[in-house]
Amino acid sequence: MTPASDSATLCRIGEAASASGVSAANIRFYERQGLLMPQARADNDYRLYSAADLHRLRFIRVCRSMDMSLDEVRALLDLDGQKKSDCALARHTLDHHLAHVRERLQELRALERELKALRQRCDGSEDHCLIIKSLHQRAEAQVPTAARKRGHSHV
Repeated sequence: MTPASDSATLCRIGEAASASGVSAANIRFYERQGLLMPQARADNDYRLYSAADLHRLRFIRVCRSMDMSLDEVRALLDLDGQKKSDCALARHTLDHHLAHVRERLQELRALERELKALRQRCDGSEDHCLIIKSLHQRAEAQVPTAARKRGHSHV
């Protein structure tokens, strides 16, 4: 649901950024992505944003703060919330996002374990830093096989 558009509250992009909490650069990006399409233009061809546009920007900002993808945001924006089927589609979108968040949490936990193990390699008592040494070893191990064959392992 979006508020009714009030033509008396049209504003330019800087004002829209301030009123929505979305930067002007992100507003332009969302326009290019088709998430926002301001209907009005000033005489100088500047885009003008309505109260409904500002609400839409805040809605996008809320969804993005929950780490939703642009496709997920788009799916939710396409719903008006007035139909029973919209609720099922919104739940489906959130279920999909929740699965992604759970997967990402597993990846972050694995990363945390890896970082802890790396941190434990060095207590500062050695003549050289074992953390840096380990990172260099990992970087060397990731040189593609073709580059190793050509002798470019230290590029």
